[in-house]
Parts: sequence; C-alpha cells; structure tokens
Amino acid sequence: MSLAVVFSRASVGIDAPLITVEVHLANGLPCFNLVGLPEASVREAKDRVRSALINSGFEFPARRITVNLAPADLPKEGGRFDLAIAIGIIAASNQLAGASLNGIELVGELALSGEIRSIKGALPFTYACYKAGRIAILPLDNANEAALISGAKIVPASQLLDVFHHLGKQKSLALFTSDNIAKEAEYEVDLQDVVGQISAKRALEIAAAGGHNILFTGPPGTGKTMLASRLITILPPMTDEEALASAAIHSIVGKPVNPETWKQRAFRHPHHTSSAVALVGGGSVPRPGEISLAHHGVLFLDELPEFDRKVLDVLREPLESGFVSISRAARQAQFPAQFQLVAAMNPSPTGSLNDGRCTADQILRYLNRISGPFLDRIDLQVDVPKLNSNEFSEQVKERGQSSNEIRQRVIQARNVALARSNKPNTLLGSKEVQKHCTLSPEDQHFLQGAVEKLGLSLRTYHRVLKVSRTIADLAGEPNIKRQHLAEALNYRAFDRMLAQLAYN
Repeated sequence: MSLAVVFSRASVGIDAPLITVEVHLANGLPCFNLVGLPEASVREAKDRVRSALINSGFEFPARRITVNLAPADLPKEGGRFDLAIAIGIIAASNQLAGASLNGIELVGELALSGEIRSIKGALPFTYACYKAGRIAILPLDNANEAALISGAKIVPASQLLDVFHHLGKQKSLALFTSDNIAKEAEYEVDLQDVVGQISAKRALEIAAAGGHNILFTGPPGTGKTMLASRLITILPPMTDEEALASAAIHSIVGKPVNPETWKQRAFRHPHHTSSAVALVGGGSVPRPGEISLAHHGVLFLDELPEFDRKVLDVLREPLESGFVSISRAARQAQFPAQFQLVAAMNPSPTGSLNDGRCTADQILRYLNRISGPFLDRIDLQVDVPKLNSNEFSEQVKERGQSSNEIRQRVIQARNVALARSNKPNTLLGSKEVQKHCTLSPEDQHFLQGAVEKLGLSLRTYHRVLKVSRTIADLAGEPNIKRQHLAEALNYRAFDRMLAQLAYN
C-alpha cells in the first residue's frame, strides 16, 4: 500500500492529544513534505528520519512522500513524532508486511543511527494511551517513568530496528514491568531542629492539617526559614492521584521522575529576583512555572517584600483557583497549581521594628509592598520573635515533639476534613463554610467584633472560619468554639502590626 496511518500524541500543557500521522507515497519527483502545522523542530524530522532509516538498513523510497500530522490546527513541536513518521514510511513502502498499527501508539526522537532517544512528557503520553486502550511504544529511557501508570501496557525500545521486528512479529519486545516501589518519605530535617518558637510550630501544624497558606514575620535569625523548610515533614502522604499529577508536570519540563521518590511532595524555593513568567509559567510555547512545579507541594517565598509587587499579584488568581491558564497567540495551555504557600519576611527594612533605625512611615512603605488582596489569601500570619539568652538556653533542652508525632495528628485531622467535605478546609467554598463552620450567636458576635477592630475583609473573615475549623478538627471537636476562634484570630500578626503602625 502507499498509505499508512500511525498514531502518536502531542504535548499540550499536561494533556497529550492524539495525533494521527498519515504517510502517503505518490509517483513523481522524489521529495519529502511535512504538513500539519509543524514547527522548526518537527520539520527537521525529515533529515533525522531519512538518515535513521538508511543507517538501520531500510530502503528510503525515492518517491513523493507526504506526511500529514492531524489535526492540522494544533501546533506540533519537538522530535517526539520521529518514530511514528519512520514507521509510517516503512509501512507505506510495503517494507512492513502484515502489521497492524491500530492498537499501538508510538513516540520517540530518532538519532541518525536509528537509536530512539527519550522525550519530555512520557507520563501524560502513557496515561492517554492507557485511557484509549492502546499499547504505548516509547524510548527505553522513559520506561521507568511511564511504568508509574498502573495497568498501562508499555513496550520500551532502544532502536528503530527493534520496533520494526516487534511490529512485524519477527522478534517481540516484552511488556515492561517495574520493580521499583515508592519509598516512604524520609527527611534529613525535623521540626525538633527548631529551638523554641512554640507558637510558630503550632501554627505550622494547623497549616499542614488544613492546607492553609502561612506567613512568618520576624527579625533575622529567628528560624523562619527553618520552620518553612520543615512543613513538608509534617504534611500527609500524597495519594496516587496527587502524585501522578505532580509527576506529570515534572515530566513535561524534562525533569526526571524517580519511581522511588515520586510520592514525596515538592518543595520549591524561588529567589526573590524571579520574574512573573518564572513563577506562573509562560513562553512562546507555554511551560509551567514554579507554582505548577509545586503542585500538591510547598512554595516557599523568602524575603517576601523583596519580590516585585506585580510578580506577587500574579499569584492571586492561582491561589484561589488552583490552576493557571497561559494564553498565547497560537495556543493556550492550562497547568494545575494547587500549592501551599509559605512566606517569610522581616518586619522592617532593617530587620527589626524596635532597632530605632526606621521611622513608622518607612516601615509602612516597606510593608505596603505587599498588596492587600495578596494578604487576604494568606490564612495564618505568625510572629516569630527573637529569643533572649535565658529563653534560648532553657528551650535548647526541650525541643518539643518530632515531625513524625505532629504528622500523625495532622493526618488524623486531615482525614476528618476529607470525610466531612472531601477536601481540605482551605478549599471550602462560601456555601461549605456556612454549612461546616457554624457558630453560636455569642461566638458570631465575638468574631464580628474582632473583624471590625482589625479591619478584615470578607475573604479574610471566611479564612478565619476555615482556620478555626481546622483547629477544632485537631482538637477532635465537632463544632467550632470560642477558644478555636480566639486562636485563629491570634494568627493575624501582620494585620495587627499594620493597625498599630497606622494608629501611631
């Protein structure tokens, strides 16, 4: 036959849409035409495929070759279609007899020698094949990553010739099975490493139990960064669904996915000079940013006021929605970004409020680098004070509970929330807050008075209720009580500091 149809998949965001590779051989002057909105890297496949076929011992047909990548309105990029194009040419030129290409999908970049090189986005490709009920033939280097999809039929290959023999039933390639088992997360750090700061540790436990965003405020050297870096040690373990979503994002950016550690939560720590594109993603071909790489993990922003205000404000929508949409002239991509934000900052440009080196106006200008709408999206504002010498020497002896002990309470409280609403407390909508965060008339009056005194917005009001709900879950209480509200309101250190400076 002079026409062959092979299936492959593109990479768009974390999706892998089906690409039908149609290869037609016609009489006429020898030429090689590639159509279907290919970008430069795809158009270069003509030379890679020609050399790979010849060096693998195949006859390259001296005919008019037309390769169509359908659908034609979807931009294609990368060398991922090389293998599918090569197999299509072999089948169309009758060098592959009796082979059925309907139940398989192929992906892989070809070297000039016929070697099959690894690609980005092997995980979304394999998952899409699994959903479609087809066998995935992909590079050997991507096999361990693809095997994370339980139940997927994976056939790895290292040479074009091996794929040819497999399809021609001359020498079958074996289905790949991985022996790697995900290990339980092990961390070199522990919350016991932090001396003192009992209130901050308690706030960190609440943040972990409810998935709340948290801001640490305090002078240099008080342990803010240490506290932030230890949040992942007390978070609940990832579910398979969460781990796959996180691994898929790392896969499309070309970061290796270790089958032994793929269920460990990510901890991303971008520098304060990072641009908006670096944080949320972008580029002519949309790529995920730090917030997506932190999906189901932790994003730590140290020295928060040093970030450009416009950069921080682009985080407002992802913090609410849990995803980011990147639109360009030719394409649009959507990436998940359900991360837990941890931020740290000094209370003044000089590091301390009471060092006498800054006026109240200078401090206010420094703090106002962070917009009100951004602050509204932070549930817990925690003061991390400097310990005096007597407190330090006493608290060195008593380090408190380990991360593992705290983690058990966090898991128990998180399970209570999941059983009640099937989501962490931080993700509760307004109607769910009304349903699950009910207060007595006296407590309602108490909360309204506190909100008016601190000048909190309606969004912050709801966040105080969510934090109270988490505190009640940690205490094993079915209803929110006065003490839970009081503790939640106590974690508004930044709001109190602003109110005090404005009053003075």
